[in-house]
Amino acid sequence: MRIVRYAVGSERYYGELESGDTRIARFEGDPFTGATPSGRVDEVGDVVLLAPLERPRIFGFAYNYASHIDETEREVPEVPVCFMKPSTAVIGPGDAIVYPSDGELIHFEGELVVVIGKEARHVKPSEAHEYILGYTCGNDVSDRIVQRRESAFGTLLIGKGQDTFAPLGPVIATALDPSALWLTTRVNGTVAQSAGTADLLLAVPDIVAYLSRYLTLLPGDAIMTGTPSGVGPIRPGDEVEVGIEGIGVLRNPVVAESV
Repeated sequence: MRIVRYAVGSERYYGELESGDTRIARFEGDPFTGATPSGRVDEVGDVVLLAPLERPRIFGFAYNYASHIDETEREVPEVPVCFMKPSTAVIGPGDAIVYPSDGELIHFEGELVVVIGKEARHVKPSEAHEYILGYTCGNDVSDRIVQRRESAFGTLLIGKGQDTFAPLGPVIATALDPSALWLTTRVNGTVAQSAGTADLLLAVPDIVAYLSRYLTLLPGDAIMTGTPSGVGPIRPGDEVEVGIEGIGVLRNPVVAESV
């Protein structure tokens, strides 16, 4: 199933994107508290696709691909390196990534994103799939200059958490094997990242187990699992595409901040 969140006028709905990607079977309710078929069908051309999650908590994992560790010339972390992005950083398919007016070096990072489906605490890796609703594409947009300055003092917020720095979408795909997906990131049509999720150092079940050991995961939480090598700069006028097989392609233009 490929679940979408979308707008019809001022109303917001969840639904299932049907085969052919032209129609959406509308739900009553949402997939976190209980969704049932409404019997209504919407044409994709008549709706606006939104980020699949509305203001989620966003957890990020840094240095979770060996190839990315190599390109940053760092050591493999002794413990998982985690951070959070504010919910206000989220944008959806087609929404613009805003390049800050004082930005100097803004990077894209294509990632597989885990969507938690129900409350999880002290979850074993073998049980993690029971708490996952599905998966979506994500772009962990990062201001490298600010990030490096913050990291020197053991913090990480503004470099990762500015408004529009967490594109998500286009769908939440269920029943996927998170260890056997291929991720491709393109900038202006040129491939920049290409890697399989089998290369994750900390696999998805272990990510869920690790976080839930220390804190309660909630329905609708998003976990960015890390980015492979190939990250690079973006500028106003660019378009970034993060594609993952079985999920689709998340496209976002980059625009200059107007102040």
